Amino acid sequence: PAEVTKSGITVRKRQTSNIKQLAVYSPDDSFDEAFLTNYMKINIEPRLSRIAGVGEVNVFGYEYSMRIWLDPAKMQKYGLVPSDITTVLDEQNVEAPTGTLGAESENTFQYVLKYRGRYEHEADYENMVIKSLPDGEVLRLKDVATVELGTRAYDYINEVNGHPGCNIMIAQTSGSNANEIIEEIDRTVAEISKTLPEGIKIVDLMSTKDFLDASIRSVIKTLIEAIILVVLVVYVFLQSLRSTFIPALSIIVSLVGTFAFLYAAGFSLNMLTLFALVLVIGTVVDDAIVDVENVFKRLRENHNLPHEKRRPLLTVIFEASREVRMPILNSTLIIIASFVPLFFLTGMEGRLLAPLGIAFITALCASTVVALTLTPVLCSYLLGRHKKEDCDKPEKEPAVARKLKEGYSKLLDWSIQHRKAVLSATGVLLVITLIVFSGLGRSFLPPFNEGSFTISVSTLPGISLEESDKIGAKVEEILLTIPEIQTVGRKTGRAELDEHALGVNNSEIEA
Repeated sequence: PAEVTKSGITVRKRQTSNIKQLAVYSPDDSFDEAFLTNYMKINIEPRLSRIAGVGEVNVFGYEYSMRIWLDPAKMQKYGLVPSDITTVLDEQNVEAPTGTLGAESENTFQYVLKYRGRYEHEADYENMVIKSLPDGEVLRLKDVATVELGTRAYDYINEVNGHPGCNIMIAQTSGSNANEIIEEIDRTVAEISKTLPEGIKIVDLMSTKDFLDASIRSVIKTLIEAIILVVLVVYVFLQSLRSTFIPALSIIVSLVGTFAFLYAAGFSLNMLTLFALVLVIGTVVDDAIVDVENVFKRLRENHNLPHEKRRPLLTVIFEASREVRMPILNSTLIIIASFVPLFFLTGMEGRLLAPLGIAFITALCASTVVALTLTPVLCSYLLGRHKKEDCDKPEKEPAVARKLKEGYSKLLDWSIQHRKAVLSATGVLLVITLIVFSGLGRSFLPPFNEGSFTISVSTLPGISLEESDKIGAKVEEILLTIPEIQTVGRKTGRAELDEHALGVNNSEIEA
C-alpha cells in the first residue's frame, strides 16, 4: 500500500537464498573502498539487475555522498542547531523549474532562466550562506563545519584478499532457472571484466552453479550405474540375453515417458527429480522382470511337455502375463500410496519433496503400463522358439539360478531347524539397529560441499566497528595462508544474520 511504501518499506519478488556472490577489489590498492563501491553501483549493479530472472542485486557498501561534519563548539558560538543547517540545505541545494522571461508578452525575445540546482563540489557547499552576522559579515557553512566527499554511511568495511574491495550478492526471482541466470551473469561479468579500469578486478566468491552442475553429474552417473547393475543382475539370474533385453528396454521406455510427463507438467531436471529417478530405477524394472520371469518359466514348462501336449506359444505367453497382472498392479498401488503423504506437506518440505514424489510416481506408472502392454509383445517375439531344431532341444534351468535355489533351500531348512538361534540373532540385530539409528545426526537437508563457506565473527556489545574489523582481518589473514582457499572476501558491519547479535558489530568472511 502507498501508506506503507511512504514509510520506507519496499517489497521485492525474490527468493531468500543467494545464487551468486561477486567481489570487486583493487589488487594493487590503487583504488579505495569508496571508489570501488561507487563504481560497482554505477557500472555493474544496473547491468546485473537487468538480467532476466535476477530478483535483487545487493551491494554491501554505500555510494559517494557529501558529508558535512558540524563543529559543536562553533555551532554553539553562533547559536545554531543542526536543523538550521538542514533548512539552509533544503533552501539552497534544490532542483526546481525556473521558467522563462517574455513568454507571455509582445517582446522580441524571450529568455529561458537557468538555475544551477544541486551543488556538486565541496567548495559549493562550503560557501553556502547560513546567516548574516551583526557586524555585517556573512556566516558560511565552512565556518561551522567541515565538508568532504565521503560515503553515505560508514556501517561496512569491505576487503577482498586483504585489499580494498566491495561485495555484491545476487538473488533470483521465484520460479526462475538458477543455472540459466548464472550462465547469463557469467557472460555479463566476462564482458564487464574487459572494460574495467587498470587496477580493478572482479572475482567470484560463491556460485551455486558449480555445486548444481557437480550434483547433477553425480546423479546422472549414479543413474547410469543403476541401469547397468540392473541389467547385469537380470542377465545373471535368467542367463538369457533376449530375456535381459526386455527389462532393459522397459527402463528406457519408462524414463522417456517420465521425461515427457515432466516436460508437459512444467517441471525441470534438477537434483530432486533426478534423485527420484535413481530411486525408481530398481522399481521400474521390477514389473518387467516379474512378467518376463513368469513367461520364461511357463515357456520352459511348456517346452518340456510332450509334443502332443504343448500349447501355442502366444497362448502360453499371454496367459503367463495375465497371471502376474494383478500382483503388478497391487504392488504399484501400494508403492504409490506410500508417496501420497508427500503431497500433503506444507511449507518448505512440501515444495522440496513434491517434485520428487511426482517424478517417482510417474516413472512407476509408466513402468506398469510398459509391463502390461509392451512386455508381453516383446516376449512373444524374443522368447518364442521359431526354429524346429530349437523346439526339439530340452529346456534347462540356468546353472546360476539352480545353484541359488539349492543354496536357498538348504539355508531355509537350517533356519527352520534352528528357530531359536535365528530369532535371537534377529533380536540382536534389531537392538543394534535402534542404537545406531539413535546415534545418527538429524537434519532437514544433508550437508553439501558447495565450494564456499562463511565465517561470522560477532564481537561483544560496545566494541567499535574498527576494532571488530581488526578481529576479522586476523581471521582473513589465517585463511589466506591455506593453499586450498582461492578468494576471501571480508565484510565488517552490523550482525544481520545472527538473531542473537542484532545491533552488534560482526565481521563476515566468505571464502
